[in-house]
Amino acid sequence: MKIHILLLLTLSILLGCENGTDSDGGYAYFGGEIVNPNNDYVVLESPDQMLDTLYMDENNRFLKKLENFKGGLYTFLHGGEYQLLLLESSDSVMLRLNTIDFDESLVFTGKGARKNNYLITSYLENESDNKKFMGMMWETEPEKFEQALDSNRNKKMAELKEFMSDHEFTEYFKTIAETNINYNYNYNKELYPFGYYGYNNLIHFKDLPSNFYDYRSTIDYNNESLLSVIPYNRFLFWHFNNLALKKYYTKATHNVVFNKMSVPYNLEKLRLVDSLVENEAIKNHLLKYNTRDFISVSTDSLEISEVLESFLEKSDNDLDRAYMKDLAKAVNNLKPGNVVPTIMLLDRNDNEVELKTLISKPTVIYFWSSNLPLLLRNSHYKVGGLKQKFPEVDFIAININDDDKAHWIDIIKKYNFNPIQEYRFSDPSEAMKQLALNSVNKSIFVNKDARIVNANAMIITSEFEEELTHFLKRNKAYHK
Repeated sequence: MKIHILLLLTLSILLGCENGTDSDGGYAYFGGEIVNPNNDYVVLESPDQMLDTLYMDENNRFLKKLENFKGGLYTFLHGGEYQLLLLESSDSVMLRLNTIDFDESLVFTGKGARKNNYLITSYLENESDNKKFMGMMWETEPEKFEQALDSNRNKKMAELKEFMSDHEFTEYFKTIAETNINYNYNYNKELYPFGYYGYNNLIHFKDLPSNFYDYRSTIDYNNESLLSVIPYNRFLFWHFNNLALKKYYTKATHNVVFNKMSVPYNLEKLRLVDSLVENEAIKNHLLKYNTRDFISVSTDSLEISEVLESFLEKSDNDLDRAYMKDLAKAVNNLKPGNVVPTIMLLDRNDNEVELKTLISKPTVIYFWSSNLPLLLRNSHYKVGGLKQKFPEVDFIAININDDDKAHWIDIIKKYNFNPIQEYRFSDPSEAMKQLALNSVNKSIFVNKDARIVNANAMIITSEFEEELTHFLKRNKAYHK
């Protein structure tokens, strides 16, 4: 392994200058080391395809020469976590990260490292800033909130200018870095009325200052190279959420509480996307995920059909169209009264067991991911309390990750979970598809006959215990 380590060091030293280029058809190196890996490989993807699966050696290191590739933003994934990577021709980017603290521990070395270290720092700062602004928007008037956002953006633009003055970077890097700043600003502007007025008084979004959204004249709906940039993506979704409010409140009175599951509201979002976005990749992306978010939690077959029909009229992506038809079918299969789908699980001994066979009394099926440690701790902690209050209920915990058994067992031991009540999917992709599972916060109530009572209970909410009580009352009435 000394030869492999020497190669990594040699690449980092010999290719250590920072002179990126946008040229296509060149080469780049991508490698690194994963501490506490969840499995034995890293996946590298472009926005529209998987480029390669990079397997690690016994020292958890990997290296790949990428030839005839197009410079741009890529995504690398490991154990369900992901982060962006900017690769340009002749770059040699080496990373090191610890899965226990994925984003915060991530550092880059080699040629191309400076720009990527800047971008990961920018990402982490945006996350911190967004938490701060989220806390502010509930009680800060529009003018003061806008001043805080302006100050933050000006500070970051000055820092970027200083950073770029010390090194030579491509125009593409500059575009990505400025997009991170500007569209994070835009995202918080679009989110603001939902936080400041709340759903109960959202009709007052009309009272925002007339110039509050002046920046919208600079929006680029069609820059496909920005689709992987997180602030740009977030902005687009909240922007169309916001735009659709205008029609929603055209005839509404002041006492109407906003309903994000309103069919006319969701149809208006799809109409706006279709009319304002010309780039097919961006349009299809927005159509897909806005439709998915509606269908995944709807319980009305007619409403699902109406929104699905609108989506199918507007999307020209065959894979997305097939996915959405399958999702609608899965959601309809999860309607109350239906038996829970045939899902195969693995227990702590790697024995395969069908989910239905584990159910003999009222049961809550809940899910967790090793990539969301706070949520997995909170959900198990909450279930621990519920078990005391509701001894007549079984609780089945299922890990959704495609991790190896050893990593799964390590997490169970680390958090002192009861392994008898812990399972993982035999085929995570297929199981999540059948359960229409887009969030680990979701849980499913089933009666003793394995028939679904509620397929969309949200476990980390204040209403969950009340929903569970209602579930038990209905269950008792059903079996009288």
